[in-house]
Amino acid sequence: MIQVDQVTKRYGPTLAVDRVSFEVKEGEVVGFLGPNGAGKSTLLRMMCTWLPPTGGTIRIAGHDVRTQPLAVRRSIGYLPEHNPLYETMRVDRFLAFVAEMRGLSAERFAERRAWVVEQCHIEEILTKRVQQCSKGFRQRLGLAAAILHDPPVVLLDEPTHGLDPLQVAAFLEFIRGLAKNHAVLFSSHVLAEVVNVSDRLIAINNGRLLIDEAVSKLRTRAEESGRSIEDLILDEVRGSNA
Repeated sequence: MIQVDQVTKRYGPTLAVDRVSFEVKEGEVVGFLGPNGAGKSTLLRMMCTWLPPTGGTIRIAGHDVRTQPLAVRRSIGYLPEHNPLYETMRVDRFLAFVAEMRGLSAERFAERRAWVVEQCHIEEILTKRVQQCSKGFRQRLGLAAAILHDPPVVLLDEPTHGLDPLQVAAFLEFIRGLAKNHAVLFSSHVLAEVVNVSDRLIAINNGRLLIDEAVSKLRTRAEESGRSIEDLILDEVRGSNA
């Protein structure tokens, strides 16, 4: 579903992403880790077609980000860290607006609206304006909008930011269910969340791929070295700075 092959991104003399390769398959939740400035956001923007790669290829659901950008955009649902919403719109009208922008028929919108409202638990805010909604509800609304058109690929950038522990637990449970027939790439600074929800972890630093490994194998390596999985990952990231 997501194929990143030897991708490089330069900003003048600065190398932001250096020959990174990985895949995310349908049915997987893959955690995407790295410190600030590691290149995570740059890679996500390239996947969304917002930035062109300097080198290498990115395919989303079989579509090339350079030559088929519209097909790529139809194939992804993206929830950015700072969730852009129309503050003065009512929630139900905002969803209708998103559906219209996505080209959903009235029948398909009714079907998908019912599903996302139930799955994202936003029934009680449908008649409220976005600006009246709490942070938790705004995140749920952002996710509902991102998956309204049922994209095969879902990209989540710090999706639990600002949520309370109960909301985080519910959100992660939903993501696990969503992955049954989607490919999910989940970027976060909170290691415990990523470890608990992901099948596999990818970590980058200084624009380079450091880790691409199943969580089960990382747990085994951590146990063998007498460390937690979080400490193992942090040690490898720190070691890449040496």
